[in-house]
Amino acid sequence: MTSPAYETPETLRIVTLNCWGLKYIAKYRNERLTEIGNQLARSDPAPDIVGLQECWTQQDYLVIRERTRHILPYGKFYYSGIFGGGLAILSRWPIEESSMYRYPLNGRPSAFFRGDWFVGKGVASARIRYGSGRKDVAEVFCTHLHAPYEREPHDSYLCHRTAQAWEMAKLLRHASERGHLVISLGDFNMVPLSLAHRIIETHSPVRDVWRLLQPDSSLGAASHPAERRRGKKVPTAEENLEVNGATCDSCLNTWRWDKALRKRLNKGEDIVVGLDTEDPKAKRLDYIFVSCGERMAEWTVESANVGMTGRHSTLKCSLSDHFSVETTLRRRHHHLLSAATTTPAASPPSLTATHTPRLPVSVYDEILLLIAAYNVREVRQRKLRLGHFIAQVTLAIGCLVGIWWVPRNYGAFLLALWSTLGLSAGVIDGLMGGLFVGSELRALWEFEWEVRAAREAAVGLEAEAVVVGKFEE
Repeated sequence: MTSPAYETPETLRIVTLNCWGLKYIAKYRNERLTEIGNQLARSDPAPDIVGLQECWTQQDYLVIRERTRHILPYGKFYYSGIFGGGLAILSRWPIEESSMYRYPLNGRPSAFFRGDWFVGKGVASARIRYGSGRKDVAEVFCTHLHAPYEREPHDSYLCHRTAQAWEMAKLLRHASERGHLVISLGDFNMVPLSLAHRIIETHSPVRDVWRLLQPDSSLGAASHPAERRRGKKVPTAEENLEVNGATCDSCLNTWRWDKALRKRLNKGEDIVVGLDTEDPKAKRLDYIFVSCGERMAEWTVESANVGMTGRHSTLKCSLSDHFSVETTLRRRHHHLLSAATTTPAASPPSLTATHTPRLPVSVYDEILLLIAAYNVREVRQRKLRLGHFIAQVTLAIGCLVGIWWVPRNYGAFLLALWSTLGLSAGVIDGLMGGLFVGSELRALWEFEWEVRAAREAAVGLEAEAVVVGKFEE
């Protein structure tokens, strides 16, 4: 089917937001997500492309769609995993194609209380034609990487998040090679210039729009080691919004307040936090990346801001436990584009800067050590789980034999119950050890091979640079 022709827009307004729409868990979920839809509908300038995360139920998605239909008539709710990935993309223009790519390394089923594996985290992608030109196409990738449950480098899921960033970078690189505008957005659960952040910006031709405009912005919360090394003072709430782009753990977000303040808020007290309040915990976890290169010479980043910082009009709570990230891209006209190719533009920042094709060899060594450590952990887990299965089978047989010699019925009942419950737990553990861990190890080996190949290429580049340097001397 042929898509209708559209006049190529002068600007593209892009928004990403983690909605915190956990069913049965997130408080005031229906009211908050309805208000999110209302605020998107009233936005000025109106968004052209919106990526949502943690929009877990189709009901909430449809509510937002209904509120925004007049400005975002097209949308896609993405299905993944057992409970759904919580991802959605809304658009001013038709979505020609879409897909849902699940990450090969994606949490563990044994951590059922965390849920990352059960929701099937991955990348929701949409191909959107925004103009009449043959290549007036945006490929949008919306994601929510695995959550960190401990501080790096002691986070046991760091390997998962690193592998997910690697997979995302491949998708972005392939889309860019098709000559399309590439937009990646979502809750990446990483801080700027972390390992995952560097992988995305190096192994794909995209740039973090916030750091293009604010290159001196923070590298994490004030207590983060990388931020402490910079020797900066603790930022205020206003500085975190305007300069650092903090979207999470802000003192302005009511869901991050302590219990005492939350109780006062629940009683109807309208508590105001000043913008000059010190904000030591706020950090940036949400991002918009946009492609650079020859195709992106047509676009520049005009602005970027943190949005959705207001509260619900009646409940007085924040709309989500995250704030949104919003950016505007402006199209260059042909006479300006010709000048830009010969004279670097001073303002606004262009997305045409040459990017480093490889990370330093030491970084690949760091990733390989991470993979090796996680591989050891998984091999040990596999042995323990399969050992537990064998032990439970043996115990179950023993209990069944013991029933013959128990003189009273209640004793036989207890042995039968013990046998059944123990065997059930052993079978589940055996399935996880034999099937899930085996699948995860194979995904880990694939990841390792790709990293080693990238490392070899980086070694070749470094050797070539040394030869060129000696020749120039």
